[in-house]
Amino acid sequence: MSENVSPVKYFLSGGFGGICTVLAGHPLDTIKVRLQTMPLPAPGQAPQYRGTLDCAKQTIAREGFRGLYKGMSAPMTGVAPIFAMSFFGFGVGKRLQQSSPDEELTNTQLFAAGAFSGIFTTTVMAPGERIKCLLQIQQGGTGPQKYNGMVDCAKQLYAEGGIRSIYKGAFATLLRDVPASGMYFLTYEYVKKAMAPKADEKQDAAVGLMGTIFAGGMAGIANWAIGMPADVLKSRLQTAPEGTYKNGIRDVFRELMKNEGPLALYKGVTPVMLRAFPANAACFIGFEIFMNFLNFVAPNL
Repeated sequence: MSENVSPVKYFLSGGFGGICTVLAGHPLDTIKVRLQTMPLPAPGQAPQYRGTLDCAKQTIAREGFRGLYKGMSAPMTGVAPIFAMSFFGFGVGKRLQQSSPDEELTNTQLFAAGAFSGIFTTTVMAPGERIKCLLQIQQGGTGPQKYNGMVDCAKQLYAEGGIRSIYKGAFATLLRDVPASGMYFLTYEYVKKAMAPKADEKQDAAVGLMGTIFAGGMAGIANWAIGMPADVLKSRLQTAPEGTYKNGIRDVFRELMKNEGPLALYKGVTPVMLRAFPANAACFIGFEIFMNFLNFVAPNL
């Protein structure tokens, strides 16, 4: 990404990139949430899902392929502003650390700018994550479903506990997104720079596209390698019945360590990592395409 770019262009291009992300990655996100929130099996019984592939097979068998896209309305509605705010926050974070528009930032400064963007996204992300997770864990074909879509879920949550119920898990979302966003943008910038042709080398469009795909995919993997433990705690907290965890994320952590051990913090990691590369490669391709479009039609924006 160019250093001398308006945060407004980051905002618009990030929104388009976010839409590309959801379309590419939502099925594996559904599997991730179902693996993270499945109940512990009774002694001697098999777990509800034996892994990523088994979860996908059971979901498709009961609900069809549409079951893999369950809850997509919430992130699709919120994804444009979420990613727009994320990229906008990154653009602002970079500007705040620059003494001149063309100053190149250090890796530490890029991480700080990315972490700053995580604060921006939480206000939009937390309610959408809560609704998405509740819709994703509804099992089709196993009885009546509590929520009839995104709007009905939001209404019921508000009736049950007001705005606090809708924002349940916001602090856990913040714990996930601040360090993960720092690593996300740092990785993209670092890999893209490392793969860029040297000053005396010919620019190749195909090589540039592959660089964007690889840098975006690696950024997604780095993001989830850092953010996965907090994401597991967030999913447990946001899908638990009201009153289950009176002290919030601390109680979730204690219970998880006691009953399942540290490895449970990476429950669902397989679908997350399978999703991370293509979804985030799609995000940055969308971002770069829209940024180039804006630079062409509105160079002074």
